[in-house]
Amino acid sequence: MELTEEIAAIRDGSGDPARLVGEFRRAALLVPLTLPADESGESGGIAHSGLMSAVQGGIRWFYAFTDEAALARFARARGAGDREWEYVAILGARLVDAVVPMVGGPAGVAVNVADEDGSMFFPPVKGIVPDAYAVDLDADEVA
Repeated sequence: MELTEEIAAIRDGSGDPARLVGEFRRAALLVPLTLPADESGESGGIAHSGLMSAVQGGIRWFYAFTDEAALARFARARGAGDREWEYVAILGARLVDAVVPMVGGPAGVAVNVADEDGSMFFPPVKGIVPDAYAVDLDADEVA
């Protein structure tokens, strides 16, 4: 199954969380690069490594999309659908295993956030991000 199918299965109550995380880790995701401040109006959505993100509830959420159509819906929702968006393709595993540790605080991944019925958040918890960066583990639990 592909990531979008696993997300749909989880959302309708028939999915398997472990299978969802596995598909997320194997998926090639499109992550938009930050916008210049003069175009976005909010200091460019600045994140680590030039990847677009937002901070909500003390967590930095990296935006990631399963395909160009999902990224285009996000661009339109931000009122910037008429411009070209640069992005990088990165495996979900690399995003959580290599990028999240660079943040210096809690970070997760928000997939297809402009899709009301197809979005999914991968929070900074055990089993998704490296244990040392999981907010649900005590320091004693991290090996």
